[in-house]
Amino acid sequence: MGDGPVDPRRRVPRTDTLLADPVLAAAAVTLGREQVKAIVSHAQGRARRGELNPDEVRDAAVAALPTPGPRVVLNATGVVLHTNLGRAPLSSAAVAAVVAAAGHTDVELDLVTGRRARRGRGALDALAAAVPDAGAVHVVNNGAAALVLAATALAAGREIVVSRGELVEIGDGFRLPDLLESTGARLREVGTTNRTTLADYAAALGPQTGFVLKVHPSNFRVTGFTSAVGVRQLATLGVPVVADIGSGLLGADPLLPDEPDAASTLRAGAALVTASGDKLLGGPQAGLLLGDVEVIERLRRHPLARALRVDKLTLAALAATVHQPDTPTRAALHTDPGALRERVERLRDRLGADGRKAEVVPAVAVVGGGGAPGVELDSWALSLPERYAVPLRIGDPPVLGRVVRGRLLLDLRCVPADADEAVREAVLRVPGED
Repeated sequence: MGDGPVDPRRRVPRTDTLLADPVLAAAAVTLGREQVKAIVSHAQGRARRGELNPDEVRDAAVAALPTPGPRVVLNATGVVLHTNLGRAPLSSAAVAAVVAAAGHTDVELDLVTGRRARRGRGALDALAAAVPDAGAVHVVNNGAAALVLAATALAAGREIVVSRGELVEIGDGFRLPDLLESTGARLREVGTTNRTTLADYAAALGPQTGFVLKVHPSNFRVTGFTSAVGVRQLATLGVPVVADIGSGLLGADPLLPDEPDAASTLRAGAALVTASGDKLLGGPQAGLLLGDVEVIERLRRHPLARALRVDKLTLAALAATVHQPDTPTRAALHTDPGALRERVERLRDRLGADGRKAEVVPAVAVVGGGGAPGVELDSWALSLPERYAVPLRIGDPPVLGRVVRGRLLLDLRCVPADADEAVREAVLRVPGED
């Protein structure tokens, strides 16, 4: 009787043995022991029902672990502000500030007096110091929210005068006219798609005018027979001008001469400037509002401002970003193409020594994220067969490139230099068929 076959179910690993596995034990710390134990029990049950071999139980349990959050992706697309990848990566200073702010903080407390203080005053003071042309500043949770708050507080039940050529779609099907009209404001469209004059705006003004809106078309360009009116001219009309500059430059950048910045726009006469924090500023997602003291105070005291306020982590990251503007976004934009080529060549040579054939090719990078349309950045990329694209994208870590004419291009402009080895290892994990 002792010589018969052993029931496979007896070979299913014990629960305590599985929970002691380093990967599962680490998961229990972040996900909770009970959740991991339930996943282990499910995998054991599959083995007892014959759906798995007993020696596959551990791997099945690991594969079933939920991802605790968004996965880190190596951005080798050549798109600096990739909206699908979360736009601007935070600087090390901003990351440290977020970690420090994760516990109890003085976000809304004056430690000297022990009394309530202005929320996020550190971030607001930093922003105000960075743009002294602004009489006051305020921060909400994204760029669209900044414009919604302005429209609600300044023009609900009234008219917003705006050029037809600036009624943009901002992504994922959301359109500026719908966003503004949801606040209870009425749009007074002037001019045509390609040409609007100062006289068009002047003819539309009246007792119901809340403000004139100037929108920078940051995700497209209209060329040819065109005309537009700048903030300086609009400011002569005698009504408030709200300028949505979009991508969040606080000051001018010679690399992006056509991209408006907050300081210049305020000096041109805008009563209010709105912008995003997670684009060219290189910070967290936030909506920046900079302008006249009276206007900012109206926005800050409006009931909607409470619903749109940012949390302490965003405030911490924003303050650190403004204090230390040498962000990964700025570094990626201003990377020297020659240095980039050297990195790509080193990676190619190392892969060649590993038996993988790759080429170094010139490439063109872009700003992305609804910023600086038409600006092209000279770059260099590692060229691999297209078959590498999917395995790299679903690997660990995911490496995202772009496919051009049957080749996968990996542009290292937005990949940290200390991650080049991770790119090499990811390529080597793809079965070689070159």
